[in-house]
Amino acid sequence: MWPATLLRMRVLLCPDKFAGTLPAPDVAAAVADGWRDVAPGDDLLARPLADGGPGFVDVLAGALGGRRVPVPTVDPLGRPAAGEILLTDDGTAYLESAQACGLHLLTAAERDPKATTSYGLGLLVAAAVEAGARTVVVGLGGSATNDGGAGMLVPLGVTPLDGAGRALPYGGAALAEVAALDGEPRLRGATLVAATDVDNPLLGLHGASSVFGPQKGADRADVLLLDAALTRWAEVLTERLPGCPSGLGALPGGGAAGGLGAVVLALGGRCESGIGLVTRAVGLDAALDAADLVITGEGSFDHQSLRGKVVAGVAGAARDRGVPCVVLAGRVSTGRREAAAAGVTETYSLVEHFGGEEHGGVDAAMTRPAEGLRALGARLARQWSR
Repeated sequence: MWPATLLRMRVLLCPDKFAGTLPAPDVAAAVADGWRDVAPGDDLLARPLADGGPGFVDVLAGALGGRRVPVPTVDPLGRPAAGEILLTDDGTAYLESAQACGLHLLTAAERDPKATTSYGLGLLVAAAVEAGARTVVVGLGGSATNDGGAGMLVPLGVTPLDGAGRALPYGGAALAEVAALDGEPRLRGATLVAATDVDNPLLGLHGASSVFGPQKGADRADVLLLDAALTRWAEVLTERLPGCPSGLGALPGGGAAGGLGAVVLALGGRCESGIGLVTRAVGLDAALDAADLVITGEGSFDHQSLRGKVVAGVAGAARDRGVPCVVLAGRVSTGRREAAAAGVTETYSLVEHFGGEEHGGVDAAMTRPAEGLRALGARLARQWSR
């Protein structure tokens, strides 16, 4: 927490990752370096954040300590991938779906939610259960899958079957033929928690397939096919899993990470706000109470940023305290009025810092993000430091 000595200004740095370029701790460090170049006497406190997507385990490990355990897993196409779980002293295991299901693990040509699987996430969950965790918190976000967690169930002892009793192929499209489940979930009494950055349901216009399918490689025909397949999948989960709540397809958070939220709910678990869980873990409220200025950010500050993302949570909390909040991003496309209503005082873009799109700003923002963030940190110190 803040040192006892009061310095000229207390600046809280609580960014999310800049996807594809820098993890959240490195973002905070770059901005802090730039600020200190101009105002070395100010008091800077770094509290990197995550909302359930990539970087979730890193941020929580820094805040909670615990033991990080490597777990071999597979990517959305079944290739070997490196995963890990964070085990804390209170019997909780933290893991992130993106390590096994992440969109960043595939090339653009490989993206096909009809075929990608969450099997690798099941390996991580199984490892956490076998390690003795009583609660398994799964960070959801950044996934390449749309299989409603069907693949995840297999390492946990449950195999989806077609009408002839054959095991289904992996991928979201195959769920159109699902008729039954074979086996019982092997959770050893552990409770599952989905830490999610969205509140979308599993099905329909605002569901997993319609909203997130296109960014995973689905065209319009694929979206319709996948939504119908998940509709059937929700029916089978409701029929076959005793702890599954009714109305599964419409429950908030069920559509997170291609329907992984829905399978957590079907296994008797619950959905929680990813940003809410992380902010409690890092003690963000107390840090906000003492701050004179808050700096947050993410790779792209756009319309989705204000719906359950890190920036929205931070800006709203700062607004409630009457503390100014500055957003730094690789690219800014949110309107000034919309941002201000969410509690954002100012926004700054790396693309614009590097000259704009017409002068190579996009490439520079992707290849030299730390340099740009340091420069923006210095700029903010000149504007804000007392």
